[in-house]
Amino acid sequence: MASLHSRQVTTIGIVTLSLTAVVLLTLFPLPLRPQAVSENAVLRGTIRDAQGKPVVSATVSLQAKDGKQAITSSDAQGNYRFTGLSSGEYVLRAEKAECGEAAIPSLVLGPKETKTVDLTLAPTKPAASQPASSSPPAFFDEPQFTISGVTDTTSLGGHGSDTIVRARETIAKDTASLGEVPSGSGSVTSATTPYDKAKLHHLLAEIHEKLGDSLEAVHEYERAAGLDPSEVYLFDWGSELLLHHAPEPAREVFTKGNRLFPRSVRMLVGLGATWFAQGSYDEAVRRICDASDVNPDDPVPYLFLGRMQSAENTPPDEVVEKLHRFVTLHPESAEANYYYAVGLWKRRTTSLDNAGRAQVESLLNNAVRLDPKFGAAYLQLGILHSESRDFAKAIFEYQQAIQVSPPMEEAHYRLVQAYRQTGESEKAKAEIQVYDQLAKESAQKAERERHEIPQFVYTLRDQPATQIP
Repeated sequence: MASLHSRQVTTIGIVTLSLTAVVLLTLFPLPLRPQAVSENAVLRGTIRDAQGKPVVSATVSLQAKDGKQAITSSDAQGNYRFTGLSSGEYVLRAEKAECGEAAIPSLVLGPKETKTVDLTLAPTKPAASQPASSSPPAFFDEPQFTISGVTDTTSLGGHGSDTIVRARETIAKDTASLGEVPSGSGSVTSATTPYDKAKLHHLLAEIHEKLGDSLEAVHEYERAAGLDPSEVYLFDWGSELLLHHAPEPAREVFTKGNRLFPRSVRMLVGLGATWFAQGSYDEAVRRICDASDVNPDDPVPYLFLGRMQSAENTPPDEVVEKLHRFVTLHPESAEANYYYAVGLWKRRTTSLDNAGRAQVESLLNNAVRLDPKFGAAYLQLGILHSESRDFAKAIFEYQQAIQVSPPMEEAHYRLVQAYRQTGESEKAKAEIQVYDQLAKESAQKAERERHEIPQFVYTLRDQPATQIP
């Protein structure tokens, strides 16, 4: 079975060591650029219409001079807020379809400054060629289900457990990857029906996404789904929202999509991913377990469960049971063997008994036999041997992990500890220097990825939009 994740992402499922205590954030931190907390700026204000009334759910975007963008929505009182901002020059925009738009092309924030900027939306003239809108499609309930843009619930800043943050980012990327549909299905030369127009809006959304204009991409995906609430268009809209740090509106989209397409595995997976992004682990597990029951042979839900268990010290019994089913149905999958082994290891109350240890070790050995470059499996074997104080074997497995995946900082860190246990202080000193450098590079890479987030709801787009009958 083809692997759905890069071998670079090899430490998922294993608790990442951290030298500094951090606080869990409910979603991926997204500062516009790396910034010390002491210099963070805050921008806030109120969005009003031409009559001076607060505008609810207006889309508010803030774009830095280097092109990076953050997006949120005004609340029930018309208020918006961005925190954790770097000092510098920004462009501030706000819009809502029925109220108009407003913009400030140059807004300067200083270090640690808190600035209040109110905006009044001015109506825009409709394009002469724009046809009158038709009645809302049956997909939308009363009150009308609309999402104007991306809601950045991270408020651009914050801090979080590195293990959990990385797991959430991976889940968001993996969910998005479920939605990529092969091109070549034909071109539309004239938008004469709502379905033709939907196809054009969907194409425009893909173009805007590739150009880095996430706000316009979300708008176009929304328009496509409004004209044609198909499984494909709804999923792509929801995954786009999730990718760009808007789990709450994404959950609304996936919830509606799940109701319309209850046998869609990826719609359930997307719904679970939104709960996971908001920190609701139990609800996320329930949804993705439901997805695994729709089509038990489909590996996708199990892979999500395997990655999600990295965020929990002790995964629920239900997760371990599903992972057991995964390896039973796919015994030749390295990932199935690995994730079930990690689940069993994490479920131990104290140390594993001899039978339990032998089972976990056998599963991990299967994983590296099936995939000799599976660094995370070697690492977990090293941890298993360290736990039983067999440091010679542990050192060997850590070295194997480093050989197949040199950037894996946890393997270097644990190798340091093993060397210290065996009295090899010089080797420990050399290894800690490697670890420190890798940890620094890893933090910088994670920061870049939090700005870009290109791919796990996107991989589902590579799969056909079929439902299980």
